[in-house]
Amino acid sequence: MTTKHRIFTTSVAAVYPHYVAKAEKKGRTKAEVDAIIRWLTGYNQRQLLGQLKKEKDFETFFKEAPQPNPARTLIKGLICGIRVEDIQDPTMREIRYLDKLIDELAKGKDMNKILRS
Repeated sequence: MTTKHRIFTTSVAAVYPHYVAKAEKKGRTKAEVDAIIRWLTGYNQRQLLGQLKKEKDFETFFKEAPQPNPARTLIKGLICGIRVEDIQDPTMREIRYLDKLIDELAKGKDMNKILRS
């Protein structure tokens, strides 16, 4: 029997303030964090806030994403020492896509490049 990684059952709302803090510490904004999440998942702002309020876990958050962006597969590189594109588990890959985008934001990358436009 395989056990799920702890992040799968962690509430997105519990991690979200850390994403925002990481961005703001580097002079970026909460609005940019929200734009990244909306771009990745297809949630609109109201839906995103609803998911946070309901404290949905990461697995459910990505499973219920209305329209995952097809361009998310263009996200490449290392996160936590692992190549994002090599992650086999689809949910873990989605979580790491989000981590990678937030890292890019905190590193000062232009939003157009972060959103692969």
